[in-house]
Amino acid sequence: MRIIDAAITIKDLRKVYRIGDETVVALDSVSLTIPVGEICAILGTSGSGKSTLLNLMAGLEKPTRGSIIISKYPIHKMDEKQLARFRQLKVGFIFQSYHLLSSYTALENVMLPLIFRGIPGNEREQAARLMLEAVGLKTHMRHKPTQLSGGQQQRVGIARAFVSKPPVVFADEPTGNLDSRTSEEIMQLIMGMARQYNQTLVIVTHDIYVARYADRIIHILDGNIERIENNMQTNKRGE
Repeated sequence: MRIIDAAITIKDLRKVYRIGDETVVALDSVSLTIPVGEICAILGTSGSGKSTLLNLMAGLEKPTRGSIIISKYPIHKMDEKQLARFRQLKVGFIFQSYHLLSSYTALENVMLPLIFRGIPGNEREQAARLMLEAVGLKTHMRHKPTQLSGGQQQRVGIARAFVSKPPVVFADEPTGNLDSRTSEEIMQLIMGMARQYNQTLVIVTHDIYVARYADRIIHILDGNIERIENNMQTNKRGE
């Protein structure tokens, strides 16, 4: 039997917030393993705990209890400096609101992760150009975000997330600001990129249509995993 390596291993993860005298349990003893190369959707309504889970996996918040191992790194034990370096080297992010720097061109935005990695100027510009061509923006490299449509801005965001070929990519409501036609194009693009480089992709969404692109759907309710749906056999999109 072939042993499948785990990209992300979460064990007994718990997150509690204190708001005044009230205690809010956002996540309650969640355990989950995501294999290398899997496309996984974390699906839930507002307040379900899915965004908290994403923040914990990304190292943006500390768990109250439990462990998170990503690419064999115990991120729950890292300090802020270590987490920042870990994210630069091992993780890509795609955001609902794009989070592009408005004063930078598309090319400059995509080059940013490579700057943090210390890649020489000529190499990072070449890599960014190739990635923008791959997402269909060959003629828009010198455009700034305000000169791009929402779909085009998200394509820049995708190019930025994948340009350094990180082992794990997190997509937070990646189609939340897009119309249905553009949403489908963006999901096809994200799926194709992740498949091409055998990257682990975690999509956090409230949209069942978006979740259906994933190999597995993790249904989150009231801070717990309600059920896990295997979508591998029926999911043919993006391949």
